[in-house]
Amino acid sequence: MADVISTPVLAYDRSAFSDEELLKLYRGLLLPRMIEEKMLILLRQGKISKWFSGIGQEAISVGAALALHPDELLFTMHRNLGVFTSREVPLERLFAQWQGKELGFTKGRDRSFHFGTMDYGIVGMISHLGPQLSLAAGVALANKLSKAGQVSLAFTGEGGTSEGEFHEALNTAAVWELPVLFVIENNGYGLSTPTSEQYRCEQLADRAKGYGMRSEVIDGNNILEVYETFTRLATELRERPEPVLIECRTFRMRGHEEASGTKYVPQELMDEWAQRDPLDNYERFLLQEGVLDEAQVKALRKSFKQQINEGLDKAYAEPAVTAVLETELGDVYAPDTPVPKPPQGPSTELRFVDAISKGLEAAMEAHDNLVLMGQDIADYGGVFKITDGFTEKFGHDRVRNTPLCESAIIGIGLGLSLKGYKAMVEMQFADFVSCGFNQIVNNLAKLHYRWGQNADVVIRMPTGGGVGAGPFHSQSNEAWFFHTPGLKIVYPSTPEDAKGLLLASFEDPNPVLYFEHKALYRRLTAAVPDGYYTTPIGKARLAAEGDEVSIITYGMGVHWALEVCAEMGVDADILDLRTLLPLDYDAIRATVQKTNRVLLLHEDTQTGGIGGELSAYISEHLFEYLDAPVLRAGSLDTPVPFSTVLEEQFLPKTRFRAQLERLLSY
Repeated sequence: MADVISTPVLAYDRSAFSDEELLKLYRGLLLPRMIEEKMLILLRQGKISKWFSGIGQEAISVGAALALHPDELLFTMHRNLGVFTSREVPLERLFAQWQGKELGFTKGRDRSFHFGTMDYGIVGMISHLGPQLSLAAGVALANKLSKAGQVSLAFTGEGGTSEGEFHEALNTAAVWELPVLFVIENNGYGLSTPTSEQYRCEQLADRAKGYGMRSEVIDGNNILEVYETFTRLATELRERPEPVLIECRTFRMRGHEEASGTKYVPQELMDEWAQRDPLDNYERFLLQEGVLDEAQVKALRKSFKQQINEGLDKAYAEPAVTAVLETELGDVYAPDTPVPKPPQGPSTELRFVDAISKGLEAAMEAHDNLVLMGQDIADYGGVFKITDGFTEKFGHDRVRNTPLCESAIIGIGLGLSLKGYKAMVEMQFADFVSCGFNQIVNNLAKLHYRWGQNADVVIRMPTGGGVGAGPFHSQSNEAWFFHTPGLKIVYPSTPEDAKGLLLASFEDPNPVLYFEHKALYRRLTAAVPDGYYTTPIGKARLAAEGDEVSIITYGMGVHWALEVCAEMGVDADILDLRTLLPLDYDAIRATVQKTNRVLLLHEDTQTGGIGGELSAYISEHLFEYLDAPVLRAGSLDTPVPFSTVLEEQFLPKTRFRAQLERLLSY
């Protein structure tokens, strides 16, 4: 305290600051420190379940938040309480969040700082750390496209810089010259792992050179240096967009979270950094300068203590969250009440691939806030030429070539969505989506359920085998995502549905995975309405009607079923699911009740495929209507082989014929 050590250890330059600015920064530091001290008491009393302490690091959060405009988005991590207090988030809501109360921001569905609130310009973390950097880059792209004159800012720790997303986000931001501040809070340890075991470069900021970025290293405990640096850089970036990497040197004075403790930290290191405490040093400085006196300190602490206690009283008074099944299920998706847009006017014979292209073109014309991103999709037109000519019509801002970094581009798509844009990300092949898996299943899919923010992103997925492309360009991987609540999955089998489902996907405010079978691209031609229309998501269609058997399938399976049934003279109901999430259970029920025999067909490998879930549903809910066992036909449980002979054996068409004969003779 100031009466123990009169001279601060840190050196402050107050020349650019008025007394009121100096006091504002002091208040900014003091409030989160007092909240933290209270939370540590409540943690010991069992009144909150977990706590990630930022004591000793407050200057970074406070300085950054106060330097930016209130409507500029900040992307926070574990130890950024100072961002929330600086943005004046109501304390009772913060406390309710930490107690899992309804008054919080996630309805008890997530904890601590794993949430966002667009009302206060904050997007909280997910546990995977790196993805937030890409979201901030996406917001920066939106700011640049709209000429908003704004920046975004994302925090990460020194440990998070080892993740691939750090590289992907910084590289893309540099290539696209995005106005984003990437902030490394280098506090010495990733949980218990010291920096010496995490990287070999002397300064993490040096990594910026490899991306052609500017960087700075600052004292993260010096509130004036932090505030001045971020104010200056943000002002520059608003005028001339570019990314900057800032390394803030600081130290974590408590455990990664309280249960882990700090026994692994040498005591002399703890003692050294305790002398550099950002609040104590700054308070001494203000007292020394005569900007602050002891009476003001006591009065401010008394006022903050009262605010904290009042906030806690309000949070405690809130009832515990009530589990309401309808609410839980209803919040998985953002509300969507689509207006039907049936086909009208003349039609044109189009190949499957051209129907997708026409749908994408119509979407770009209908939504001037839609941005397309993918590898080689701009002037080259994509490897399948679906976006050929799009840059001439819509420009390079809206049709963007990307570096080879699927995860960052999906995250950037989500960042665009946060600012009201629509985004489409093309996977050059569906197989490559594994490189972006985390962003899809943990960010896109969970965002609305966690804190009510929708993710308006469509991911196009050229999928499927039959073209001799081998194990990494032929996979049917829709089942990877079928298990993930919050996603929608569509899979057209006709040119008309290819266009209509794509347009419906762009109108849906939820994340949609749009699977398009490569083998159908130039093989299938049909009449496609010329105008703008949508095929409803979540509704199956009967590709053929019959009484002998129900074949439930999608994608290429529809055409196998039509072909084999015609060859065998089978009078079958062939149900084309079209949408895999959410499934059309009404249509499934209707066809099962009609024919009483069911064969499930899909190109994906049989084990763990969607057919297994459909079989379970039918057996559980429709057993009384069955005259025979539910049968399946899927691809072999092997990777997709390259050889044509091996691939024919791999695919389920031959086994489908045998299963159909077995079912009919049962």
